[in-house]
Amino acid sequence: MLTLGLTIVRIVALFRTPLNLYPDEAQYWLWSRTLDFGYYSKPPMIAWAIWATTQAGDAEAWVRLSAPLFQAGATLVVFAIGRRLYDSRIGLAGAALYALTPAIQLSSAVIATDAPLLFFLGLTMLAYVSLQEAEGARRAKLALGFGASLGLAFLSKYAAIYGVVGVALHLALSREARRAWTPSSAGLAVAAFLLILAPNLVWNANHGFATLHHTAANAAWGGRKLFNPGELADFLGSQVLIFGPIPFAALVIGVVLAVRRKRLTGADLLLLCFILPPLLIVSVQAFISRANANWSGASYLPGAVLAAAWLVRWRARRWLTVAFALQAALAAFFLACVIAPRLADAAGVSNSFKRAKGWDQMTAAVIERAVEEQPKGLTAIAVNSRFLYYALSYYGRNYFGDERAPPLRAWMLTGTPQNQAETSAPLTTGQGRRVLGIVNEDAWEDEFKADFAQVSDEQITRVRLDRKRSRQMELFVGEGFSPRPRDPATGLPTPP
Repeated sequence: MLTLGLTIVRIVALFRTPLNLYPDEAQYWLWSRTLDFGYYSKPPMIAWAIWATTQAGDAEAWVRLSAPLFQAGATLVVFAIGRRLYDSRIGLAGAALYALTPAIQLSSAVIATDAPLLFFLGLTMLAYVSLQEAEGARRAKLALGFGASLGLAFLSKYAAIYGVVGVALHLALSREARRAWTPSSAGLAVAAFLLILAPNLVWNANHGFATLHHTAANAAWGGRKLFNPGELADFLGSQVLIFGPIPFAALVIGVVLAVRRKRLTGADLLLLCFILPPLLIVSVQAFISRANANWSGASYLPGAVLAAAWLVRWRARRWLTVAFALQAALAAFFLACVIAPRLADAAGVSNSFKRAKGWDQMTAAVIERAVEEQPKGLTAIAVNSRFLYYALSYYGRNYFGDERAPPLRAWMLTGTPQNQAETSAPLTTGQGRRVLGIVNEDAWEDEFKADFAQVSDEQITRVRLDRKRSRQMELFVGEGFSPRPRDPATGLPTPP
């Protein structure tokens, strides 16, 4: 009932919210218009899910609809894992903690790769846990399910590698776990995994391993000073907030007690093998360079089960009740802000929603100017920001879907594409006779304009996001597009 009720409320919020798609969501929608086995920066699951839900329409709610559905499935998986490892009481407590986790509230309201990743990683864990006591034909079926679920997790996000690390660690530490696997069951699991993942591997091979390179670049340590204690502190602080202070404290206390007593139950050890690797690895990443709060998301699902198990075992009923109440209150406030963003403005947290505001208004301003310029022989509309490219693609889909409209193109700062927009729709000299150029937030404005022989009719447009914030863009007409040479070392334009 908790899962059903919360999912219904989340879906209602999606259909009631005035918030725009933020640019990454718009990018995923654009991918879904052309189904494939891979994309520039992510595996294909997110595009497949959006394609399925937008068969009913392209409005924002339909684009995001799979997010609460994936999280509903993940919540049920948490219950199943907790019940199998412990009992139904812990399974229910773990499911409630997971469903009310602040990070899961956000993941249920936006379309991103975390929701399908957590669902399929949860199914992988459930198959792995169930296989520990299976025999014969059931063991074979669970091995196939384990491999297939892990493959689908990788098709959602390559952070599924943490699932592999968790399994490997548990097999190394637990003799009972190793005994549960036979050569035939291991072979079935590997075969199912490779069968599911193979099309994406082939796609990457045919596209220069673009997704893998992008993922590696996100995690790269270059370009920043080494050793950043401030980044580590920010990351750990974010984990307290997005997982919930009481569940996070329960995990920390439980680990400390386990180290001091040098004793863990088999179920506790299994869950810790899935929880600690993403937390520790991403903490190191934060200390060496930087890390986003959601990069440790693979720990949320097993973390909810173990936090519930320890709180129940310690008879900390009051703390568990307080955790439920606190996280339920935060969930209610978040959903209220999604439905009525003015509440976030009044509470002073409107900054958290700024990326999902104003894109429709900016698109309307661009189209209005493009309609004015079109009779003068407009050959393209070019932007210097991938965010603006994706927002225009979604909110201007009706305009750009007309074959009479000038094509939307992305100006390249460097000599080689740096994102999906520049890869699929770069501005070329052939399209650059008369271009409506759009500069987002003054980014590389002079370099953009310098690639044209002549620039005229400049116009500043601002869109108000809330009482304190606005978003700015500059529109201009550029004629005679001819990119200047790029520096071979940096890729940046050479001085004029």
